[in-house]
Amino acid sequence: MSLPEITPAPDLFDEAENWSVDQLRSEQLSRLQDGVRRAYRVEHYRRQMDERGVHPDDIKDLADVRLLPFTTKADLRENYPFGMFAVPREECVRVHASSGTTGRPTVVGYTKGDIEVWAGLVARSLRASGVRPGDLVQVSYGYGLFTGGLGAHYGAERLGCTVIPMSGGQTEKQIQLITDFGPRAIMVTPSYFLALLDHLEATGRPADSTSLEIGVFGAEPWTEAMRQEIQERAGMHACDIFGLSEMMGPGVAQECVETKDGLHLWEDHFLPEIIDPVTEEPVPDGEVGELVLTAMTREAMPVLRYRTRDLTALLPGTARPAFRRMAKVTGRSDDLMIVRGVNVFPTQIEELVLELPGLTPHFQCVLTRPGRMDELTVNVEGSPSLGQEERDRLSRELAHRIKSRIGTTAQVVVLGEGGIERSVGKARRIVDQRDLR
Repeated sequence: MSLPEITPAPDLFDEAENWSVDQLRSEQLSRLQDGVRRAYRVEHYRRQMDERGVHPDDIKDLADVRLLPFTTKADLRENYPFGMFAVPREECVRVHASSGTTGRPTVVGYTKGDIEVWAGLVARSLRASGVRPGDLVQVSYGYGLFTGGLGAHYGAERLGCTVIPMSGGQTEKQIQLITDFGPRAIMVTPSYFLALLDHLEATGRPADSTSLEIGVFGAEPWTEAMRQEIQERAGMHACDIFGLSEMMGPGVAQECVETKDGLHLWEDHFLPEIIDPVTEEPVPDGEVGELVLTAMTREAMPVLRYRTRDLTALLPGTARPAFRRMAKVTGRSDDLMIVRGVNVFPTQIEELVLELPGLTPHFQCVLTRPGRMDELTVNVEGSPSLGQEERDRLSRELAHRIKSRIGTTAQVVVLGEGGIERSVGKARRIVDQRDLR
């Protein structure tokens, strides 16, 4: 299927998008030095830097970032709620927080200046994905403490778009607004967008019959196979956006529609490193490791060397030559399933599921330990027309591919329509039912 034509818009680039690599590196060093000085106001960082014998004045080169301490989610939770702020709480105009499902939520604060920078970076990201001023954009990320909805909203407004602040959920309402309002672009998680397409087709409408030309998908890892399915079914461009609340929210990196070859990191605000997640030593550009980010320009909450747990690699810039690209995130170091000694990521399972006609993208990996050994069950939803004999065949075939391609044994259960729970946000890919006490 042919995709909508997207015209280049270099005349809309902001100043930094036209920098040379030398200009970028010079600006990075100045901003890193300023960011470290702001971070030194935070008791947590001041204590850690003093223990290491490091002072902000020691940062004389970009490589000196390695002198600084790492920051983890645990550090943010231990300083709950406002202990990581570098300015008085009264100077913050907004706070966001994580869900806190695995402990205390992580709280992030924003000054008025931080909000301005954030909106500008999301606007830059949207423009890179092909969205243009005047476009109608449906924001179907959740609003509230989650950064996705408001981050997308402010960025789209900054670009000059008309925003439909739909938020997540209410699938029938989502479809109605797409049908009635005719947005050109949608911002949503890819797993929920596939659920929207399923619902659209269930009502008798082709998935490619909407006004949508661009989808800006983020908040969860997704594969090239999922991109192809979305583009072929919906007849629209599917571009990846990356962000995390600890840095800012969506808009830390963005895939450009003209290349779709990885996410350009906005390095004028976020200094990236790739490390071995076990040894914590740096790995060269091009090699996969854990992404570590330093927020250089945050006023309310500068963050030093945050361990994102996302596994990716740094590649040379293409559509925006000064900015290096992140390879598509293949998983997270803390989403790793180790099944009888074999490392398994949900994205690996997803690729195999999408290879088999008759299976839908909706699946879950269930970990159990009925005896002394872990067992993996992959529950996947089949197409509504499948009979039991075909389900059994697909179960055997997927189990065979998991064994031969990933190297672990898994039981596969092909369920009927609606057998996998739908998420209006991030898909719940792993269900851990092991008693690990």
